Amino acid sequence: MNIRAIAAFGVVIMSAFGVYAHAADVKVLGSNAARPILEALVPQFEKATGNKVTLVYGTSAGLKEDIEKGAAFDLAVLTTAGIADLAKQGKVAAGTPSNLARSGAGVAIKKGAAKPDIGTTDAFKRTLLNAKSVGIVDATPTGNYFKTLFPRLGIADEMKAKLKFVDSKVGAGGAAASGEVEIGLTQISEILASGAELLGPLPEEIQVYTDFASGVGANAKEAATAGALIKFMSTPESARVIKEKGMVPR
Repeated sequence: MNIRAIAAFGVVIMSAFGVYAHAADVKVLGSNAARPILEALVPQFEKATGNKVTLVYGTSAGLKEDIEKGAAFDLAVLTTAGIADLAKQGKVAAGTPSNLARSGAGVAIKKGAAKPDIGTTDAFKRTLLNAKSVGIVDATPTGNYFKTLFPRLGIADEMKAKLKFVDSKVGAGGAAASGEVEIGLTQISEILASGAELLGPLPEEIQVYTDFASGVGANAKEAATAGALIKFMSTPESARVIKEKGMVPR
């Protein structure tokens, strides 16, 4: 989105949501997988509207738990299932959940490392078996998926010795980028933002997709501006950014 388009859209959304009165400070709780999108779009929103956005990242499961315990927020960007459950609990305002993007899982390696074949399920399986270490983030939708995938592939026992649960703040992509693990398995969007090299997506027959959505907090102090940010992230211009970050706009 160019500067002129940003400014013009800023006028539209500020008028639509009545956020001219003051410069708001919006608190956003965002999933690590959505971080590349938020870090690209939020500065544009701030420039267009004059508002400030404070971003707090974590796993979707961890942030959801924080919200359930009473964490204050204006906007949450989590898995679609997580946002839906929070809406049922009355933690996210009714009518505000909005689909944002879908992400597939991929394989991360350190830049410059050898590139093993992952083009088929058998090739992916061999690559895991030949790797010295494989990293995932535990208690995440993607991490949990891989823990169920290994038994399906018949390699659960072999993976026990080489599987490493990496810190969610580092991520599987970050662990691969630093050489902490030889292979990182996580969302493609996270890999592209981690400094690691994307070896490729999972073979389609074992691919897993995670949907992400946003929702305004039921007790948000800046509900109108949070709603304006949702609208901003759903424009065609924002959709192009989402694609660039390895996700599919919803």
